[in-house]
Amino acid sequence: MRLRQINLRQGSFRYAGRGCSLPPPDTPRLGATKGAVGRIGLAICEGLDKVRGMELEQHYSALLGLGEPWRVKHVELSVESQRVQIRIEWKGSKEAACAQCGSASPLYDLREERRWRHLDTTQFETVICCRTPRCRCPEHGVCTVAKPWADKHGRFTLQFELFAVKVLQACSNVQAARKLLGLSWAQADEIRRRAVERGLARRGQEPIAYLGLDEKSFGRYHDYISVLTDLKGGRVLEVALERKQEAGEKLLLTLSAEQRAEALGIAMDMWPAYMKAARKHVPEAVLVHDKFHVCKHLNDVVDGARRAENKTLGQSGDDRLKGTRYLFLKRTENLSKGHRERLQALRNSNLNTARAWAIKEEFTQFRNYEFGHDAKAFFDHWYSWAIRSRLKPLKEKARMLKKHLEGLLSYVLHPITNAVTEGLNSKIQNIKASARGFRSFQRYRIAILFYCGKLDMMPMCSPFPQKP
Repeated sequence: MRLRQINLRQGSFRYAGRGCSLPPPDTPRLGATKGAVGRIGLAICEGLDKVRGMELEQHYSALLGLGEPWRVKHVELSVESQRVQIRIEWKGSKEAACAQCGSASPLYDLREERRWRHLDTTQFETVICCRTPRCRCPEHGVCTVAKPWADKHGRFTLQFELFAVKVLQACSNVQAARKLLGLSWAQADEIRRRAVERGLARRGQEPIAYLGLDEKSFGRYHDYISVLTDLKGGRVLEVALERKQEAGEKLLLTLSAEQRAEALGIAMDMWPAYMKAARKHVPEAVLVHDKFHVCKHLNDVVDGARRAENKTLGQSGDDRLKGTRYLFLKRTENLSKGHRERLQALRNSNLNTARAWAIKEEFTQFRNYEFGHDAKAFFDHWYSWAIRSRLKPLKEKARMLKKHLEGLLSYVLHPITNAVTEGLNSKIQNIKASARGFRSFQRYRIAILFYCGKLDMMPMCSPFPQKP
């Protein structure tokens, strides 16, 4: 602090905006002289300087939650560079707790000075500087003493990381967040990576009744990732590269043995690699084939028949099927009155498309049965109709469904679908689009878990509780 005004001739002085009065120099005092008065004034100013400095140090110590043996040595303000530097020092005994085992160990030395980015003080960037001590542990050797304001290997304080995680969650991508935080792209990405690691380490081993397993595109062409989800919790559990059996096994092995044993069912499509992985590592869980994938297979048959037949009819000038793609793919209750009348006219025709559509619509009743034997009897009747339809693509799909009939019938006891997984896939697609794609699978995985994992990623900023 600087002395703003000292005027001993007028009998007063001012320090940092605070007025302090002294008697005029010519006032009779016991042995007092003008020189003595001047020395007294300067001594008072120096004392006030120390008091103000101590107040500022205590202020920042309280904000940082520091206690013995740490203390703020002094605070430096640079208006030109718009930066506040807080220097912290160790004022403890000659022993310190080992960061790994917590045992009291003798001090070894002080490390070179390190810096941590802290929350800004108004518009000024705030940096913490400290020479952290090292101790010699009998078991772990020389190791750095744990710091209350930052994690191991961190370059940011816990309070700054907490704020940065919230900003990253609120922004659509790293680029937008790092501009608000005043960080480089690599620094913001590192904070997000550390947050995901922190969240995965805190994730509990609570039972997960129903799992979902599905694939999602990754690269430009036929590059895929496999996504394991918690259907009840609506979260992504883990992500693996490719959609092979090894990827499915890797995902399921991320669960504990108790979680795999307690899983009741797992929803998936009829991809053989996922089915093999599930039977190997969660044999007690029931495989339930997702009804939306089954509907997609049958819709593809109807649309393929429509396109082929429309091409044939078009050669003879018959345009009855022109512009009817979504007429056959939409649910009947979602059609307008005019579209329903047009669809009714096509249903009464002898077109292959109408026959394929009728068989597809009949299969939608399969999910309404509450008992397995009734569902099995319905499927047998439907399968007989599909096989006699004289439509080769439809017969192939019918044989495929019969091959996986066990997984279809499982829906009666465990009515689960991959709807939650598909919703998460849509969110993953938004993440991918906001980032303009990912060249690295690891960054893709971190982004998915950061936004879709429902992880507890916030640093523990003791001693101040954080608002939810």
